[in-house]
Amino acid sequence: MSVDALIEKTADTAAALHPLLAERWSPRGFDPRHSLDDVQLTALLEAARWAPSANNSQPWRFVAGRRGDEVFDQLAKLLLPGNQTWAPAASALILAAARTVNDTGRVLPWALYDTGQAIATLTVQASADGLFVHQMGGFDADAARLQFDLGDILTPVVMVAVGRHDPQAPLGEPLATRERAPRTREALDALLLNDPYQRQRAA
Repeated sequence: MSVDALIEKTADTAAALHPLLAERWSPRGFDPRHSLDDVQLTALLEAARWAPSANNSQPWRFVAGRRGDEVFDQLAKLLLPGNQTWAPAASALILAAARTVNDTGRVLPWALYDTGQAIATLTVQASADGLFVHQMGGFDADAARLQFDLGDILTPVVMVAVGRHDPQAPLGEPLATRERAPRTREALDALLLNDPYQRQRAA
């Protein structure tokens, strides 16, 4: 097995995390020979379906296509040029939209947040199944509305590529360098607006 056969990006964390979280990352190199079967795709969508939401409003809606079918091709065409160079090698593309108004016309203020939770849950399920997910904001949301007749109450939120990682996948620069670069995050202290540990400070 070559050096490039595996790319490990386990997170450097302040406390131990579950491996599904610590080892999750977002590659662009997907294996174009891999296919998702019905069971795998259903598991991903079921994971998203059972995500928490405000008042159990379940505002998420999905358009899912597998490589080789018409919906996949339609979704791929909505991607911005940079994403079109690699995402079509994924096994599936999923468009997530948020239903922002309920049947009575009441605005659902947490719809975008809840749809993000659904995708996060899908991502964890994918990791458990040995798959990788790359989430993309780089797509034409207005064209998505027209293509899939989303109307005014469904807001396109994100496009998701799912598949098996291929560390040998050809990527141009700067994507090839990013693919192998270590994962980084802001330090935890930089993200805290207060001290949840109530540390004793020296006077």
